Amino acid sequence: MEIADYIVAEDRALVQLALEGDDTAFEYLFNRYRDAILRLLVQRAGSSEDADDLLQETFIKVYLRLDRYNPDYTFGQWVYTIARNTFIDYVRRRQEELPIDERFSAPASTAPTPEENVIRLQERSQIEHCLESLSPRYGRLIRMRFLEEYSYEEIAEKLALPLGTVKTQIHRARERMCELIRRGETL
Repeated sequence: MEIADYIVAEDRALVQLALEGDDTAFEYLFNRYRDAILRLLVQRAGSSEDADDLLQETFIKVYLRLDRYNPDYTFGQWVYTIARNTFIDYVRRRQEELPIDERFSAPASTAPTPEENVIRLQERSQIEHCLESLSPRYGRLIRMRFLEEYSYEEIAEKLALPLGTVKTQIHRARERMCELIRRGETL
């Protein structure tokens, strides 16, 4: 494969090549996500030295677990999850090393990072796109049940439908929504 092919290849294609033993493909995946993951880890760890170590640990885990990657999710989300879990493990190890009276001092910030905000925005955009692809009836049911958090009984009352009908239609709408999300496209 030529360099230009690696540059334009989708993450899923690079993952497949890396699984087949193409180290250059993994190098391109690493280079695509290195800076974003490093920023996340620097923000969380506070030390660029610790963040560098965590970055290496994250990508070692990515490499070793590449066969577990589920293409239903973006590769970036998967790497971010591994990085976040690596950081959590790091914090736990550090907490265990502290004297007991220092373990329960000020908690770490729970504010979302810029990367987390981007991922949430992408997920919300994907959900909205899928909702628009559903029939108006199914879209309304999904919105009422899962976004507006109405109970089945409240939906049945508002739409003047039998409770069993509401449950069946929500089940079908949810299955259709999941199918759209899995396929990543509109049907």
